[in-house]
Amino acid sequence: MEKPAELVLIPSPGIGHLVSTLEIAKLLVSRDDQLFITVLIMHFPAVSKGTDAYVQSLADSSSPISQRINFINLPNINMDHTEGSVRNSLVGFVESQQPHVKDAVTKLRDSKTTRLAGFVVDMFCATMIDVANQLGVPSYVFFTSSAATLGLMFHLQELRDQYNKDCTELKDSDAELIVPSFFNPLPAKVLPGRILVKDSAESFLNVIKRFRDTKGILVNTFTDLESHALHALSSDAEIPPVYPVGPLLNVNSNESRVDSDEVKKKNDILKWLDDQPPLSVVFLCFGSMGSFDENQVREIAKALEHAGHRFLWSLRRPPPTGKIAFPSDYDDHTGVLPEGFLDRTGGIGKVIGWAPQVAVLAHPSVGGFVSHCGWNSTLESLWHGVPVATWPLYAEQQLNAFQLVKELELAVEIDMSYMSESPVLVSEKEIERGIREVMELDSSDIRKRVKEMSEKGKKALMDGGSSYTSLGHFIDQI
Repeated sequence: MEKPAELVLIPSPGIGHLVSTLEIAKLLVSRDDQLFITVLIMHFPAVSKGTDAYVQSLADSSSPISQRINFINLPNINMDHTEGSVRNSLVGFVESQQPHVKDAVTKLRDSKTTRLAGFVVDMFCATMIDVANQLGVPSYVFFTSSAATLGLMFHLQELRDQYNKDCTELKDSDAELIVPSFFNPLPAKVLPGRILVKDSAESFLNVIKRFRDTKGILVNTFTDLESHALHALSSDAEIPPVYPVGPLLNVNSNESRVDSDEVKKKNDILKWLDDQPPLSVVFLCFGSMGSFDENQVREIAKALEHAGHRFLWSLRRPPPTGKIAFPSDYDDHTGVLPEGFLDRTGGIGKVIGWAPQVAVLAHPSVGGFVSHCGWNSTLESLWHGVPVATWPLYAEQQLNAFQLVKELELAVEIDMSYMSESPVLVSEKEIERGIREVMELDSSDIRKRVKEMSEKGKKALMDGGSSYTSLGHFIDQI
């Protein structure tokens, strides 16, 4: 009889990538009792907050499924975190972990009675494909963004390598691109900032090129949401098989095991939401890396006051200039808000720091979501049937916003101008218009479509659903 199979999962550091990686780990072992998983955890100081406690909560779980997921902490590596961006130093950091990964997997192989079936590496850990090759096992990529974004990246890499086209020439251009994974022409101005800058474009497209060396790509999406993009990817013989396996979300997250202070905050927020009428609250939250300067904060505050809708606003302090860090909570919001704002809006609004985003989106009083459109947040809002007003800030969020507003007609737009080197000040009027639009959608097609997509996402994961079937094909492959 063949030995049980062991998969090694290598998530990128950072809670957003870790959560979806652990969700796919749980899903895989729940589908096949002959499958074991080892997750290699890298500790990148700039993004480690929250990840250790989150991993510990799963490692401590007594469920039979969790018993077949094993965690190995890789050694800490000291890096200088005062210069460059989180992403640039992250690339070097992940590469520096190669020997540790090889060492950990070699020991694992020697000590286990399982058969090493392959590596599943996060999209930012493609350098680990080399380690899989050295160990003679197949590798797969776990792509934590959309299929449309994956299609765009392959398209730009092909233009560079086959036709000598340089995507950085599109910077500040009004050009529109014909990209197979999008229906509509794609404006150059919604391309991620990283691929418009020489060094980072080169490095990123080299990573995408490595995806072609793998046995397959798992994508956190589902067929009904991205049928066009998935069809475009599967029609290209040069791209490995793509397995849509989403939406992978930690919708039953139990923060009580993470941080007792966060539990108190969460309970306080949910208690406030309990007192609000159904669909009456607009929720503003911009992800683990989203923050604004004081001028922009004041514009948001004025917009909320004039719009008059009930609101829950997750307002975070930007990291110090030049330092690699994540936004943090303010000790006191009053200094950054217009004078008297909290008094005037006390009856209808609540300003908070950290937000338990999934629990808030699941609450019946929440009727709209002003979001940066990170892919996890996009899937969470769709899962809970909450329409989005898009305000992308970094990475591929503009593409997600474009897809939601223009391609899928599942969202309204606040702003889509890119905020990389010099932030664009979005005016009070634009913000107020977006808030009114997303909150006054009661009879609109958008709210109805979001609800329908929510149902389709849930069905995709059920026995016989598209993502359930796709994951089955992947398990057969390994």
